[in-house]
Parts: sequence; structure tokens; C-alpha cells
Amino acid sequence: MSENIKVLVVGCGNMGASHATAYHNLDGFEICGLVSTGNSKVVLNEKLGGGYALYTDYDEALAATKPDAVCISTYPDTHEEFAIKAFENGCHVFIEKPLADTVEGAVRVAEAAKKAGKKLVVGYILRYHPSWEKFIEVAQQMGKPLVMRMNLNQQSHGYMWTVHRNLMKSLSPIVDCAVHYIDVMCQMTRSKPVQVNAIGARLTDEIPDWNYNYGQLQIRFEDGSIGWYEAGWGPMVSETAFFIKDVFGPKGAVSIVAKEASKIGQSDTIDSHTKTESIKVHHADIDADDEFTKPDEYIDMHDEPDHQELCNREQRFFLKAIKEDLDLSHPTEDAINSLRIAFACDESVKTGEVVKL
Repeated sequence: MSENIKVLVVGCGNMGASHATAYHNLDGFEICGLVSTGNSKVVLNEKLGGGYALYTDYDEALAATKPDAVCISTYPDTHEEFAIKAFENGCHVFIEKPLADTVEGAVRVAEAAKKAGKKLVVGYILRYHPSWEKFIEVAQQMGKPLVMRMNLNQQSHGYMWTVHRNLMKSLSPIVDCAVHYIDVMCQMTRSKPVQVNAIGARLTDEIPDWNYNYGQLQIRFEDGSIGWYEAGWGPMVSETAFFIKDVFGPKGAVSIVAKEASKIGQSDTIDSHTKTESIKVHHADIDADDEFTKPDEYIDMHDEPDHQELCNREQRFFLKAIKEDLDLSHPTEDAINSLRIAFACDESVKTGEVVKL
């Protein structure tokens, strides 16, 4: 392997462009090709100054460039096939969530990584965000059980509605988005989820008739904690309360307060999905008169990373994992586990039944 990691970037849309920008600017990486079926690779190549080899066919690109690593940011129904081919060609893989479009597929990808002796990093971007790490840390101080309330509704239009329609050819919003927040809930509770219940609604004829563009899920954990999450995509989705990240337990509550990100008209912008700005901490302690003994606190998050910097941090970790031969078995298990829970929620929507895990 050369000193720089030669990376083939597959998928040049939103996330693929951000990861390619990271590879372009970070020491230790070298882009050997950009792959997409449409014009996005041309647009991205121009944005990066030109000069990169462009490919429409993934197999052709793999054979021609012989990369050390492959970055996969395509639609979920290609993830399993593309990742396994990369491993079979001796490549490390960075792959956007979800790991695959089925749980069985995700397991096969993990097994292929293990068989090849190569690194597999899944793009759980919130794991690289210091504010979200703080949010999880403070939530763990609120006692048990926890009540976790989260959502990310997106009033998508224009280009983003095209992206969401294409995503819904293979997955629902609560599978594609919820894996992030299910992962967060599992970190907060450190407890085993035992059952899920979910509802969904199909609000447009522009998606497959088996799918739905709004979903809401509930998870019950072994320690008594409960979690709630909702996600909706489309031009009809309300923005009134698209950003809720709120947790409370016996000792108090912790909430992400994103005043700017929560403004009307921001729900389909990438930066608003990870922005925190400040964390509000409420203490439940009361005196003999049942009045609070401590004021609410605000943990201000200055200079927090924007979306591009978060992608840079993901790729620095990918480089570190390769160079230092890090053991990634636990984060891979977490990625499969969160996907398994999300698909159980999807099953609950479609059957109308509670699903035990």
C-alpha cells in the first residue's frame, strides 16, 4: 500500500461530495476516481478543481483504479453489493448508513470485511460530534429509566425531494434516518431494547405503494427506558416542530436547543440536522415547598463542527482505523443492531403489531 490511501468515491451526491471534499483536503488520502451513474461526478470534479478520473460503472472503476479503499455513498439498495465487491478486491470500506437495505445484508457485509481482514466504517456522523457526545453523557446522568423524545421531519422540495423519492424506492424514512437516533438511544441507556411499536402514513403517490413517507416509532428498553422518534419527508411535511432532541429521567432533563436550526425553512438543509448550538440541563431537585433548588443550565456549544468538518472527522477516523489497525467489531455490531431495530419498527408499521426483539 502506498503512503497515501487511494480512495475510489462511489456516489457523488450530498454525502459523497462531502466525503470526497474531505479526501481532497486531508493529508493521507488520494482520490483515484469518482463514480456515479449521472452528472453528479462531473459537478463534483469541477468543484474539486478537475483532474480526477470519472466512471459510470463501478466494476470498471474498481478494475481500473485498484484502490486501497472505497467510499460508498450511493442509495441503500446498492450498499451490500458494492461493499462486498470492494472487500473481495482487497479494499477497506467507508459506507454511508444504513449498512445495507436488509439486516441479513448488513451481516453479510460485516462478514465480508472480517474475511478480507479489511476495515469497515459506517457513517454514523453523530458519533463524531462533540456536542452529541456531551448530550449522551449528560443524559446518562439523569437516572433510570429515561424518556427519550427525538425527531427529524424534513419539508423537502426541489433537489432534496428528488433525493428522498429515490431513497424511498428501497427504504422508509424511519429506517434510513432512525438508525442514527436509535444508536443514540442505545448509547444513552446502555440497555437492551425489548420491543418496538410504530405507525406510518403514505402521503403521496410519488413513492412505491408499499412504502410510507411519514413514520413514528416507540422503543421499550429492558431497564424501563422508552424512546420515541419520528421522521417525515416531502413537500407536505410541517416544519412547526421538526427538531426535537429531548431526554428526561428521575433526576432531570437535557435538551438540545437549536434556535437557528429550528427556524422555519431549515428542515431540509444538511447543517440543521446536526446543529446543537446549546444544551439545556434541567435539575429535578425540589425543596420542602416543592420548588426547584437549582436553576436550569445552558451548555453553550461554540465553534461546533459544521457538516463538512464532521465528514472530515469521520474520514480522519477511517484513516486512523486503517493505519493503526483498530478493532472495529463493536461499532460494526452497533450498526447492525440499530438497523435490526429500525427494520423491526418498519415491520410494526406494515403489520400493525408490536414487535418483540
